[in-house]
Amino acid sequence: MIANISAAPYRERMAAELRGFHTPGWLAFALIALGVAVTPPLGALLILLWAWLSKTPWRELGLIRPRNWVAALALGVAGGVALKLAMKAVAMPLLGAPAVNIGYEYLAHDRAAAIDFAAYAIYGAGFAEELVFRGFLFERFGKLWGAGAIANTATSLVATAIFAVAHWQQGVFGVANAFLTGLVLGLVYLACGRKLLVPIAMHAAFDLTSLALIYFRLEAPVAHLVFK
Repeated sequence: MIANISAAPYRERMAAELRGFHTPGWLAFALIALGVAVTPPLGALLILLWAWLSKTPWRELGLIRPRNWVAALALGVAGGVALKLAMKAVAMPLLGAPAVNIGYEYLAHDRAAAIDFAAYAIYGAGFAEELVFRGFLFERFGKLWGAGAIANTATSLVATAIFAVAHWQQGVFGVANAFLTGLVLGLVYLACGRKLLVPIAMHAAFDLTSLALIYFRLEAPVAHLVFK
């Protein structure tokens, strides 16, 4: 009993340090960033561990139960499909991107790889990346800068820039695509009252629509819908 009482202030102090922006907090941030660099699902697990150790409520990371699950999921899926089609047919052609994404063309010939991609679109891109780049980064930068209009704008731009750079392996057009989609997802996250379910569903639907366009060889037709 005495040991538990004496340990309690230490745990509270450590939790406060992990939530703060001194050495423990920045070390935790760096460790999470390293995990994300390995793979976003690992980064997401480290974020949940950090939330437990720092006693950060999950709701501050956007993990809030919606009032209507069906409506939230439907809105996210519809938004993700619409965003992907708009990016493919309008935004990326304006930037001069090729109609066919050569780096992912193998998915049209490899059913097993396509299934793996679809699964990752849900748990990796949808859940993990949104928890990292929207939930966690918006929580950290929000605590650092505040929650006013200027602070929210700065947070959105910085978090989106980090999200875009994380897609460097996809080349310049992949980075541009990630920046534009990340900006939209960040705005949706804020518009939803910092609730992650709609952005999660939206991100997953975006990537699944990308897969469908590749698998069914519809990339070029959609890319030329507006600009021939």
